[in-house]
Order: sequence, then structure tokens, then C-alpha cells
Amino acid sequence: MDSSVLAAKRVLVVGDCMLDQYWFGDAERISPEAPVPVVRVLRTDARLGGAANVALNITTLGAKAALMSVAGEDEAGHTLRSLLEASGIESLLQTDSSIKTTVKLRIIARQQQMLRADFEDAPTREVLAAILGSFNDQIERSDAVVLSDYGKGGLNHIRQMIEHARQVGVPVLIDPKGSDYSRYKGATLITPNRAELAMVTGCWSSEEELRNKAQRLREELDLKALLLTRSEEGMTLYTADGELTVPAQAREVFDVSGAGDTVIGILSAMLATGMPIEDAVRIANRAGGIVVGKLGTASVSYKELFEGEQ
Repeated sequence: MDSSVLAAKRVLVVGDCMLDQYWFGDAERISPEAPVPVVRVLRTDARLGGAANVALNITTLGAKAALMSVAGEDEAGHTLRSLLEASGIESLLQTDSSIKTTVKLRIIARQQQMLRADFEDAPTREVLAAILGSFNDQIERSDAVVLSDYGKGGLNHIRQMIEHARQVGVPVLIDPKGSDYSRYKGATLITPNRAELAMVTGCWSSEEELRNKAQRLREELDLKALLLTRSEEGMTLYTADGELTVPAQAREVFDVSGAGDTVIGILSAMLATGMPIEDAVRIANRAGGIVVGKLGTASVSYKELFEGEQ
């Protein structure tokens, strides 16, 4: 993949963004107040999370990314905007002063996550309506769109977004959540993991049963493809032409946080260049194998992904 081809492409990311905060420290004793470890915090870190992490993966690879989401008028929101600017992501954030910016706080000691605390509110209808209007303008300037659904309320107008993207011929990739996948009808591709797919189709006891369930869902939703991410089993792509299973890369798994963001971000950038979906899946799988070897939400560079292929 030529880096200049990527640099000319723009991916619009829409959905639930958040700030991932990390508190790192030591845990050498148990609290006298309760049977829990005491963590002495030594340093802190703030990173882009959710839809913002998808956008970060796209820009780190070398393509352009624009992020359309909602943040509050608070300290976390200001930090989020600063990180977006520093990362070269085009910010299309709407401000909702009535909510708190979504934050996931992780406390980590001795390379182990001890606790995660979530802070979140749902955006107001007025702000979501403004996002839909902006989406219709932005989609025509984009080569692909990712709808990153974390179930935080930022994609209430997802049906209209999919329909408009289809009208202008822009591929739509969705990281799904919840049990109602009818809202994703007409998308180009969805990327559920095993637990997410089982929530919608029911469990399976064989590859044949899985194949039938996945293909039936793909047809019902009028999707071009369904990409099932399977952790240590790699990924399986289901299309009208059949299926393609790509084995997981043989790497030590350190942290799976944000791995789904990396997969769909890299996949969207590849499809924006016009690459066949099967080839794009192989590259996205390799990217997922790299990022799980890093701590916390992370991204993959062009050099890491294509090193040795030039």
C-alpha cells in the first residue's frame, strides 16, 4: 500500500467518543478499611477513546480522519479537544453544556487493571439533530464513514445516516452494540465480536451453524459483509460469495482495550482507497494483532503495519 494513496483519503467517524484516563501506580498493601488493594498513584495519562480512538487509528496510519461526536463543556471535554488537535484529527465536535464528557478511568498497578470507573451522560436531542445536519454535508467530502456505536446515545439518527451515505455511494462501516441490529440495515459492513453476535443470533455449536446464522443476519440487514472478530481465532468475513477466515497473528496478548477500534479504523482506511474487502480484512487483522501487544487504547503506524512489504 502506497502511503501517498492513504494520505489522499478522508474517513468520517461518527459516534460515541470518550476520554480514556489511566492512573498508574503500585499496590503493595491491603486497605485496613476494606479487603481491597491500596494503589499509590505515581503517574496519569489521558488518551482518545471510543470513536475518537477509531479516528486516531486512521490518522496514525496516514489517512485523514474527521470526528463528529458530542462532548461536554468540562475539563475532560477540553482535554479531549486538545488531544484531537495534537493528533491531527479534524474535530467536528458538538458541545452539549448539559452533559459530562464520557470518561473511562482505569487504575492500573503492576501492569494489571485493578478498577474501571465510567462517567457518562446521554446527549440532548437538539445536539444530536445538529450532528445529523452536519453529517449530510460532511459525507459527500468523505471516502468512507465509520459509525462507532458504544451505546451512549450519540447515534440516535443512525438509520438516516446510513441511507444518506448509500445515496452518495460512500461505504458505511459499523461497530455494533446492543441486541437491535435492525437499525444497521443497509450498511456496507458490521464488525461484531462473538459475544455481540450471539446476543443477536443466539449461540452456536458448530461452524456450520455459525455460518448459517451469520449469513442469515447479513441477508436480513442487506449488508455487503459481516466481519466477525473472534479473538484468538482471528476473524471471519461473511459475504454473498462465501466466507474467509483469517487466523489470528501469533503475538502475546497484553491488552485488548480498543482492539476493535483499531480493526474498524484500519479497515475503513483500506476500503477508502478502493482496496478489495478481503485484502482489507487481512491488513486489519494484522493491525489488531499488533495493538493487543500494547497497554491500553493504542494505535498502529504505517511503518508497523507495512514494515517489510515495501
